[in-house]
Amino acid sequence: MESDLTDLRIPACLLTAAALAFSLPATAKDIVVHMKNQGADGAMVFEPSYVKAAPGDTIRFQPSDASHNAETMANMLPAGATPMKGAMNKEAVLTVTKPGLYGIKCMPHYSMGMVALVQVGKVTPADIAAARAVKLPPFAAKRMTAALAKVK
Repeated sequence: MESDLTDLRIPACLLTAAALAFSLPATAKDIVVHMKNQGADGAMVFEPSYVKAAPGDTIRFQPSDASHNAETMANMLPAGATPMKGAMNKEAVLTVTKPGLYGIKCMPHYSMGMVALVQVGKVTPADIAAARAVKLPPFAAKRMTAALAKVK
């Protein structure tokens, strides 16, 4: 009789563990982007300048050098997404909730091309076309075009 109960308890334990594992939410990622005076792509850069994230992920823009901020571009933000504007010389945190393309700029160095792109989830050809149509300063446009080429 005792061995019959043991045999029943093992499968019940396994079923409980399996049910728990499937009910737990996926863990959101914490992604760090550095704001730099000098990087692999030249002066005044975000590294990395292109990030692929999932809804719920958090992107932390950390100033590796002084005189930078990170903020979303109003004209390159998914519908319904919350804008973000970080303070100078402070970490800026963007928790992405809506799929799409998030344009990021450092306001003091925007004309020098200090931009980044965050892709959240899958994007449509219309999302990419809309991002390409956004008017940016020449050097920012060049860097954003390179980031948009990485979107898949």
